[in-house]
Amino acid sequence: MSTASTRLPEGRYGRSADERKDRTLKVAGAVLGAGLLVLVGWFGVHHVTSSDISAEVIKFELSETAVKAHLEVHKDAGTSGYCTLRSQDATGKEVGRADFRFDGDDSRIDEVVTLHTTSRGTTAELLGCHAG
Repeated sequence: MSTASTRLPEGRYGRSADERKDRTLKVAGAVLGAGLLVLVGWFGVHHVTSSDISAEVIKFELSETAVKAHLEVHKDAGTSGYCTLRSQDATGKEVGRADFRFDGDDSRIDEVVTLHTTSRGTTAELLGCHAG
């Protein structure tokens, strides 16, 4: 005596539900993979083409009406930009703020800048640098 098979004949009734789910998962994975590849590429191009300017205050000298700050600026050659400095008094009140522009082909600039203040400052704080 033979036993009856519970499996359907192959190719006779179309795809099974599992095959349709597998195809849907493959398409969704391909779309998400392509999207991730585009996103990584965009971040890479943005990182390479953006010009960064960074700086630090090496030292500063205080007087009654000004603060002289020695800035060391690192930037891409040919990039121009500015750095913002501020000074505060002993109570924390801001007594001076100014932007200092950096142009030229050098990638490293050492410069002493003078920040004029309304009263005696106690700090020379670098707030940030921006290209442009």
